[in-house]
Amino acid sequence: MSLYVLISQLAGGMLTSVVIFVLTLLLSLPLGLLVAFGRMSRNWLLRWIFKIYISVLRGTPLILQLMVVYFGPFFLFGIQMPRNYRFTAVIIGFVLNYAAYFAEIYRSGIESMPTGQYEAARVLGYNKAQTFFRIILPQVIKRILPPVTNEAITLIKDTSLAYAISVQEMFTIARAFASAQASMIPFVAAGIFYYIFNFVVAYGMEWIEKKLSYYR
Repeated sequence: MSLYVLISQLAGGMLTSVVIFVLTLLLSLPLGLLVAFGRMSRNWLLRWIFKIYISVLRGTPLILQLMVVYFGPFFLFGIQMPRNYRFTAVIIGFVLNYAAYFAEIYRSGIESMPTGQYEAARVLGYNKAQTFFRIILPQVIKRILPPVTNEAITLIKDTSLAYAISVQEMFTIARAFASAQASMIPFVAAGIFYYIFNFVVAYGMEWIEKKLSYYR
């Protein structure tokens, strides 16, 4: 099989990886903020529910979580899911997992803000919602951008775990080619694709970080 066919197939697989990456970020970032609010709630029951959620999702392998999301409906409830549920299961598994990590990042950023910020906002007549979204959150975003960038880069590599439930992303395709041809070339080509993907994301996040550094 020609190198052109390999590259074109890997490019198609990379598109799937990119879609997984983008959807996961778009959904897990706001969900992570909601989980962070629950984790910091004054209601002890709500606080412990979200604390357990974060503990379980961060304490178990993502590949196991994907298996549970994909096979769970059938083995637990006897529900036969449609064939295209594979991709949906991947997105659900990734979003739930990364929301737990982002929640702790948000929490650390929010709790690092000095109480003087809240007191000053109250003196200026801001209510709690206005204080958070207009004053606190913009500063929190600047502070948490480096750890969020690290998680985004990890997410790129984690997209390869979609192979566990036979989603045709880049690693799945590379493994199939390597097995059929008894060659390492597909893995090397996939590694180059992953590196380029990582480089573009890291460069973009660094650009955003510089844009948010107003006073430097």
